[in-house]
Order: sequence, then C-alpha cells, then structure tokens
Amino acid sequence: MLDFDPWTLLTIVLLGAITVVTRSFFFISSKPWTLPDWAQRGLQYAPIAALAAVVVPEIVVSQGALVTTWQDARLFSAAAGAAWFFWRKGVLGTIVVGMLVYLPLRLGLGW
Repeated sequence: MLDFDPWTLLTIVLLGAITVVTRSFFFISSKPWTLPDWAQRGLQYAPIAALAAVVVPEIVVSQGALVTTWQDARLFSAAAGAAWFFWRKGVLGTIVVGMLVYLPLRLGLGW
C-alpha cells in the first residue's frame, strides 16, 4: 500500500484543481473572450520563435559549447537550406537540400 503524507496529498489535489480551473477557464466564462490586438499580433510570431529556439541551438552548439570550427556539417546544411528557402520559399525543398548537403559531409568526410 502506498503511504502518502498529508502534505504530498494536499499538493497533488491542489495542483490538480489549479490545472482543471486554468484549462477550463474559457468554458466557465459566459461571455465571449478575445485577446487584445497586440497579443494577437504577438502570437503570430510564436510558432517561428519556438522553432528557432529549438533549431538554432542544434546548429551552433555541440556538446554544450559553441561550435568553434568551420568543419561542421550542420553549419553548411543550415546555410544551404536557408538559401533554398529564400530562393524558392518551399519547406520540403529546404529540408531536402539541407539533408543533401549534411549527409555527404557527415558520412563522407566525418564532420
């Protein structure tokens, strides 16, 4: 049998209640709720900001330190992918071009 102390049990119950209230806030309210214009404009940039926050560190950081050499396949593949995107505006082509540059450098040259 599990043995919970009262503080742990209270913490679990309160965190559950807070989660339910915050996630159902929009359903509980009886009048329509809209974001201000400045917040709606800011949310338009959220997906690209999140993507950049994930992708950029993968390109410029290696084992917790900034890349210090130009012989890194990720740098060249990111540059080729970015060039393709600005030229053709296609996401699939960006991925394909980036991988076509990355794989030979990584597997062939060992970068």
